[in-house]
Formats: sequence, C-alpha cells, structure tokens
Amino acid sequence: MIQYSLKCAEGHAFDSWFQSASAFDKLATAGMVACVVCGCTRVEKSMMAPRVRPSRSAAGEAGAVKQDAPKGGDLRTPASELEKAVAAMRREVESKADYVGLEFAAEARAMHNGESPERAIYGEARLDEAKKLVDEGVPVAPLPFRPQRKTN
Repeated sequence: MIQYSLKCAEGHAFDSWFQSASAFDKLATAGMVACVVCGCTRVEKSMMAPRVRPSRSAAGEAGAVKQDAPKGGDLRTPASELEKAVAAMRREVESKADYVGLEFAAEARAMHNGESPERAIYGEARLDEAKKLVDEGVPVAPLPFRPQRKTN
C-alpha cells in the first residue's frame, strides 16, 4: 500500500491510499480517482516528502522514538469549516433520504412522472443522465460529497 498526496484541477488537496503506483496510474487514467471536496476526476500527485521510519536498531539506540502524527492531523475529522459543513450535510442527507444507488436517474424520473411515491432520495448518476434529468425538468441537484462505500 502507498499513500499519495493528491490535488485536483480545482486546487483541492487530499490524501489517498493505493495498492501500488501502477494501481494509481490505472485508476487515475480511467477517471476513477475523484477529489473528496468537489468530485473532479482530473487528479494528479502533488509533492510529498517520503515517510521513512528508522530501523529497529536505530530506534532502540536513540531510546523511545515518538512518531509524529501526519501533517494535517487525523484525516477522519473535518479540518476546515467547509469540511465540517459538508460532513453535517452528509449526516442530514443520509438520515432523511433513501439511498437508491445507480438507480437514481430512473427513480427520480419515476417520482417526477407520478409513477413512484415522492420521497427524499440520493444516489449516483452519470453526467449525461443528470443533464437529461435537468432538461426534462426533474428537480435534482448535485451533492458536494460521494456516497460512502465499503472498500477493502
């Protein structure tokens, strides 16, 4: 596993883990690496310092070596006011709306046409599907976060 410091075309910086350098290249080329802030898929590696741990013998000679926390602190907690607001919005959406996954476009269209009961939903749609919904007058809006997925 390798951790990269990344940045998107909009200038947002974030970190992510990959199985290997070639895995990152393959995923980035396929547009499967997205910015955690804006969802932009034009992502590239940014400058980063290597994290080198001293050998066990060197650490033992120097006494107890305290490992510093990564710069920026715990990545699971929001660091800025914007990240806190997005986290709060995520909690609100996930608690009050049904996740319909990749069926979002079909479900939103069915609700708009009266074929399905109206309720709050969220999910995923390709860009062309989302544009088609807007053109048809279906009231939809993009969310500033991606749905949480279980990964290995």
